[in-house]
Amino acid sequence: MIVTVTPNPALDLTWHVDRIVPGGTHRADTGISRAGGKGLNVARVAHAQGAAVLAVATSGGATGAEFAAELASSPVPHELVPVQGATRRSVALVDEHLGDTTIVNERGVNPTTREWEALKVAVVRALDATPVPEPVEGPGSASAPSITKATKRVLVLSGSLPPGAPDGLLPALIRIGRDAGAIVIADTSGPALLAAADAGATVLKPNTAELAEATGIADPIAGACELLHRGASLVLLSRGADGMLAVTADEVVRARLAHPLAGNPTGAGDAAVAACAVLMAQGEKDPVALLRRATAWSAAAVLMPLAGEIHPSWPDLEDSLIVDSPPLTALSRPSTERTPR
Repeated sequence: MIVTVTPNPALDLTWHVDRIVPGGTHRADTGISRAGGKGLNVARVAHAQGAAVLAVATSGGATGAEFAAELASSPVPHELVPVQGATRRSVALVDEHLGDTTIVNERGVNPTTREWEALKVAVVRALDATPVPEPVEGPGSASAPSITKATKRVLVLSGSLPPGAPDGLLPALIRIGRDAGAIVIADTSGPALLAAADAGATVLKPNTAELAEATGIADPIAGACELLHRGASLVLLSRGADGMLAVTADEVVRARLAHPLAGNPTGAGDAAVAACAVLMAQGEKDPVALLRRATAWSAAAVLMPLAGEIHPSWPDLEDSLIVDSPPLTALSRPSTERTPR
């Protein structure tokens, strides 16, 4: 069972325009409105690939009502904790001419202490009450392997925290996961990334910009090692078009495609987290296996118009990956990846 927690979810709004002109007026067809946030994207991907999931998030205000209605129409199992503050919005403007996406994320409203406690209770209940699932067949491409029986519980903590969130929130959620015997995966940024490492999250998945910002260390390997020294066991480091690294105390492994893919990178990191969660729920521990699947699902997400989906060609992408242990000097150049929300 995979339990995802999105402490700062968003109602994702997406519009496609012919070309974005700074300072100009733009017309677009009716946009797409979707319940989003990194943890929900992880849950959507994992569920679509046959894994047993439960997505836990907050919801409040008028946008929260629309958020809850859209999520209720989806097949993803979920539990929403009601809060007074309005669920934030995330606006994506897709430039059809350039193929670029411009994103504006609202910061979100900090829930009250009582509401945060209700979220923690929901996570405890989710981890304690969900049985380990039986084998299920993964939908999608006929070439995609079936999801095998899950043997572990996995807690995924994804996304930003709203301004004013308690410093101890993320460590408390990690302790809840560890006390329940769950593997904990955290995908966050800023001081929360360091807090997650200090609290002993099993896996951390920053990108290069997030890692450098959080640690103050420009070198990606040194930055990843800082997270390992603080308590993490595995760092999956997204490098955009340059692929992904798996860094442990014993090895550094790189996976990448021969040629980068054009498309929408918004949910690529979330798909990588979903891949890691699904494999670890099955009992997989090999960093190379985790890296290969995470890189393949991340690339497959780029081929889809919306975050929370991966292209069914992911097995072919995984087969075509170049996997090696590169010289550390080859990793010193800046990555092209944008920092996701």
